Amino acid sequence: MAQRYGPSPPSRQPRLARRALLALPLLAAAPAPPPSPAPSPAPSLTRPLPRLLVLGDSLSAGYGLPAAEAFQAQLKAALAKAGHPVHILDGAVSGDTTAGGLARLDWVLAGGADAAIVELGGNDGLRGLPPSETEKNLSAILDRLAARRIPALLAGMYAPPNLGPQYERAFRAVFDRLGRRPGVIYEPFFLAGVATHRSLEQPDQIHPDARGVRIVVANILPLVIKLLAEIEHR
Repeated sequence: MAQRYGPSPPSRQPRLARRALLALPLLAAAPAPPPSPAPSPAPSLTRPLPRLLVLGDSLSAGYGLPAAEAFQAQLKAALAKAGHPVHILDGAVSGDTTAGGLARLDWVLAGGADAAIVELGGNDGLRGLPPSETEKNLSAILDRLAARRIPALLAGMYAPPNLGPQYERAFRAVFDRLGRRPGVIYEPFFLAGVATHRSLEQPDQIHPDARGVRIVVANILPLVIKLLAEIEHR
């Protein structure tokens, strides 16, 4: 086959290459596609800890003890060891009476509570306040907790014997009556096994020492576990 002489027809390759080079700045200037959204974190399956309010006086506030040896810390540790971890809401104030506890109840409940221990009345007895006033205040506290569907454990107390047997009986009867209220878990005596045992008390012979608190916690622990179970049935 005869060859054709003369200049060859212009090649298409240089032209295509030039077009590709001209397109490069356009590609560089084009906005990058938006990044893919990060996957949402999986919802936590961990249940929040029950919030246990301790509404009390110096006995549950830990008067005279390091925080780690006080009632609330020892109770929290005992509950965790028993498989019932909780978040403690500290509503205990040294020197408080039932009237004081009632006055600040709404404030301490503002942070939310799932269950409550009511440990008040000791100072009413020490001051010789009328048992009728103690009963009225404790009744109002239990009423407010019940209205909010917060299960309650009431810790009982005895009056000091120097006020006479009549006062002592009237004072004691307050706790026994309230302890029979429907829905209230009752511990007859908060200081059972500790009161009058000087080896388990601080020098004032009123407040338990760390070993005494250990006994208090051991006594009340089964009732607190029962109290926490009531949260499920609200």
